[in-house]
Amino acid sequence: MQNPVFIPGPTNIPEFIRKAVDMPTLDHRSATFAAILRPALEGVRRVVKSDRAEVLVFPSTGTGGWEAAISNTLSPGDRVLAARHGLFSHRWIDMCERHGLDMEVVEAPWGAALPASRFAEILAADKNHRIKAVIATHNETATGVRSDIAAVRRALDAAGHPALLLVDGVSSIGSMDFRMDEWGVDIAVTGSQKGFMLPPGLAILALSPRAMAAVKSATLPRCFFDFRDMADAQAKGLYPYTPPVGLLNGLHVACNALLHEGLEAVFARHRRIADGVRAAASAWGLPLCADDPATYSDTVSAIRTPDGFDANLLVHRAATVYGTFFGTGLGQLSGRAFRIGHLGSMTDAMALSGIATIEMCMADLGLPIRLGSGVAAAQDVYRHRDAMRAAA
Repeated sequence: MQNPVFIPGPTNIPEFIRKAVDMPTLDHRSATFAAILRPALEGVRRVVKSDRAEVLVFPSTGTGGWEAAISNTLSPGDRVLAARHGLFSHRWIDMCERHGLDMEVVEAPWGAALPASRFAEILAADKNHRIKAVIATHNETATGVRSDIAAVRRALDAAGHPALLLVDGVSSIGSMDFRMDEWGVDIAVTGSQKGFMLPPGLAILALSPRAMAAVKSATLPRCFFDFRDMADAQAKGLYPYTPPVGLLNGLHVACNALLHEGLEAVFARHRRIADGVRAAASAWGLPLCADDPATYSDTVSAIRTPDGFDANLLVHRAATVYGTFFGTGLGQLSGRAFRIGHLGSMTDAMALSGIATIEMCMADLGLPIRLGSGVAAAQDVYRHRDAMRAAA
């Protein structure tokens, strides 16, 4: 029997979505395919809370989505502003450098959010508007830190700066509140395997009119990821090459499920589950990597282990002894932290099973925790007191 996974992605796939992906071959140049594609694109638009975004979906992953965003809107030598405060924000920067872009990098501690105030200073000083794009990671999956994208938009607006705002929403969109239009995001990038509860295989992008206009003057090379080819084909209910029909059908079904539950209810569920995991970590006496409660992620918690203890042992024991999977620490946090993913298809009861399992591993490996302490702390968060009071 398969236990739930507690890695920060790929996430658990609900049976009804798995069945939606498992479909027979159809003619992808027929009206049947258009009836799958168009509602999937509209569903994504609603999930990112946009009335005007152009949604493009490529056969790829979130990393491919990053490359598409860069190569379609920028030219060699363009200056780009970014912060490095975790592994995935670093990977954005590395990709830009490999594309010949001129990076201005603000260094921040792993555990801190993107320093929007420093961005504001840099943007205000850039009187000649040499910076062509600002790259931001909404949710740093390596550290469990959420950054304030609205604050980045305010910094751009206060400086009267025309730079594009490109946002990595891979581990946030579909599980945490994301307001594309309100925050003035020009490109939002995500993937199929996290909040949308699908297998890996889709790079999902939402583009503002400004981003689509930038494609005309950008000169970085692109072919497979060319926005123009995809936009032209999707407008006709088609694809510029062979599409992953099953995944697109799954995306349609996943969006319907999120919207049926209600986006605010989805976000509240993730917040509640995350609160329970955080309560468990506190009961164990283990700190989060995130250094400010205001920036705690609602999709992944990176939990530090005591100095001298190899956190990878916990993850290995959970997998080999209990058949349950957690995330290892990445980059600077390798061996110093483990990660509990609590996003996508996740419930309070599922989260409790993960908390209980990692708690057993801690006890097995001699960490000074009391069995049941983390579970009890999470249960105290998850108990439905409103229903209890109504029944009384």
